[in-house]
Amino acid sequence: MRLARQLLHIGRIAGRRAEAGSVRFVALLLATLTLALSLGSLVAVHAVYAGKEERRTARTPVAPDGASGRAAHATAWLVGSDSLDGERRFSVVYLAPYKGHSPLPPGLDRWPEPGQAVLSPELRKAGAGEDIDHRYGQLAGTIGEQGLDEPSEWLVYVRPRDGLSADRRTDIVTGFGPAAGRVSAALEPGSGRLDDKPESMFQAAVAGMLVLPAGALLVVAARTGAHTRDRRTALVAALGGRRLDRALITMGEAGPPAALGAVIGAAAVAAAILHDVRIPYTDYILSSSHLRHYGWGAVFAPLAAFLIAQATVVIADLTPGRSGSGTRPRAASRNTWLTRLAVLCPLAIILAVRGPDLFASDTALRTLTSWAGIGMTVLTLPAAIATVVAKSGNLLTRRGRALGLPGTLVAGRRTSAHPGGTARLVTGVSIALIVLMQAIAWQGLFGAQTTEARRTLDRVGRSVVTMVVRGGASASAVAEFLAGAPGTEAVLLTPPGGGRTSLTLYGDCAALTALQLPCPAHEARIDMLPADPKLRELVRWTPHRGPKLLIRRVDARKLTEHAASAGGSATLAVLRPDGKPLSVPTLKRLSYEVFPRGAVMGAPGESQLTAGVPNRDQGRWSALFGMVGIAVLAATAGLSAMAEFLRQGRALAPLSVLTGGLRVFRTSAAWSVLAPLALAGTAGTAVAAALAAPVTANGESYITGGMILSTAGVVLVVSVFLWGWASRVAIRQAQTWRPSGE
Repeated sequence: MRLARQLLHIGRIAGRRAEAGSVRFVALLLATLTLALSLGSLVAVHAVYAGKEERRTARTPVAPDGASGRAAHATAWLVGSDSLDGERRFSVVYLAPYKGHSPLPPGLDRWPEPGQAVLSPELRKAGAGEDIDHRYGQLAGTIGEQGLDEPSEWLVYVRPRDGLSADRRTDIVTGFGPAAGRVSAALEPGSGRLDDKPESMFQAAVAGMLVLPAGALLVVAARTGAHTRDRRTALVAALGGRRLDRALITMGEAGPPAALGAVIGAAAVAAAILHDVRIPYTDYILSSSHLRHYGWGAVFAPLAAFLIAQATVVIADLTPGRSGSGTRPRAASRNTWLTRLAVLCPLAIILAVRGPDLFASDTALRTLTSWAGIGMTVLTLPAAIATVVAKSGNLLTRRGRALGLPGTLVAGRRTSAHPGGTARLVTGVSIALIVLMQAIAWQGLFGAQTTEARRTLDRVGRSVVTMVVRGGASASAVAEFLAGAPGTEAVLLTPPGGGRTSLTLYGDCAALTALQLPCPAHEARIDMLPADPKLRELVRWTPHRGPKLLIRRVDARKLTEHAASAGGSATLAVLRPDGKPLSVPTLKRLSYEVFPRGAVMGAPGESQLTAGVPNRDQGRWSALFGMVGIAVLAATAGLSAMAEFLRQGRALAPLSVLTGGLRVFRTSAAWSVLAPLALAGTAGTAVAAALAAPVTANGESYITGGMILSTAGVVLVVSVFLWGWASRVAIRQAQTWRPSGE
């Protein structure tokens, strides 16, 4: 035991005195920390899905059946939905006492009064601009934590002013959760179960975009400064040291940074267990209560990261070095394969971008051609970047000779002499950029149904708003609603049915004139596309057969009667004659004041936009994970280049005497660390965006300029930071160098 402690102490001292000791210390710290957070994220994903499922089950109603049908206590229950502008839908649950001591769902501690509503905290915050507190009636409080599947959930409980009538749409529930009986999934509130992707997909995203880059960083960190440690390992072996002795020295050297990274990771995990954490960019709140149930797994993640880090450095140091690590220069012919692959790169990009156009859109060859081009680009892009950097090195060499710049000359010779190392350096970053852009493009394609709705909103905005009354309404209620929206006109569209074969539009003369329609004495038929853009969009988003439109002129009273009799099968459209936009939140609030359960309301086709919001939100997770993964891979590549550069730092040290300055180190570091990474970030992002451009719906790409700038910017920031760090460490090494004999 005493020998083991001494060997661990020797390892700690050796780590502090190594040439690249500080670099390896930081690399191991970051690798362990990143791995701890990545493993903790896997636990957190499972904890969230399990916790949400438990909460949802606990609040799911129990419908009466058999003996429970004669229960003395019951609640009237009806689940509806609503949405905020540009956001996902959420549940609006109407409930009222029905019999006895009517049970309340979890999260409510008392019955709201008639005409009152209880909202989730995050919905109140998100809907403050739309006065969501008063949309459904008077605010009676907020839903408690136990009534929400997660802190971020949007949910509303409303007790209508006139109660709930026992019609076919209203259900009777006798309790909530398995403890009250057999739950009925059809009555469950909340839309998360329909909107959320499976847990396995989320876990795969975390594993691919966080855990794998963290593992790559750990491997690079383990081999940083390996040249000196390999010689030390050989010396210990020559002195009779066993493999266990060498392993203990290695663990003593890597232990402090790995332990510090694990401790920082444990502090982050502990903070998430104790307090809710809002995740940047996604605006998602990670529930501490969910994570607390899996605290043992979350706490084990930093410990597992520490053990994995120690095992990795031991295996890396005890593995025999490659035979090709000698000092003899390699023949130039060994790098000819890079040039050949580089020549193929433009052809691969053209095949991926333009090749699919050679085939019909509904053929498998189109997709296969695209994926073949992308695969070839992944293989050839690192070689192309390495070749460009090597050719730039030749130009630097000639420039350094012509102008007498020793730093430029040395940087150029080193860059052109090691194109293979450059290719290995940029491979991970370039592949990650391509994968990220493809993931975001395909994620956006899943929401392609929103494209046409977005174009409709761009064309007409909210100059016209459609509404369908929930549960029907009387003619007097419709008239009251229209009277509460002054300065507007209204028309009613009814689909074919009841002997009619065409779409029918009802309106008075003022409303028809506002839509650039004739004002017939009784009715008229239009066989052409309407001239007014608002009417075109109304017709387009109303289900109908055939191109004909039947216009019927009616007064306000007849219009309200038709609207009341048609019920939910008709669409009432409200518009302003001057074409100015309407306030949808104001109209929604008015609908809840007039109709018992409000109305479904929005611009034509806006429901399709709402349906596509979950894909948009899930795309934000892909972007967040991808950005973090790219940053980690950029740091991995930069640390690898930095370690290789510093390994040769002492060989460059005499140049500070010969050249009379330290600029040679900054220039050499720029071309060894900064240039390859910066080129990989800019060129790799451009190529990745070009490869993702064909993934469109109706000609619209989902790769935005902000995404392109963000990905390139992350790599550039990391490369500049590592360049400055490498220059500083190299200069410090040069300043400590002394000629032999001094």
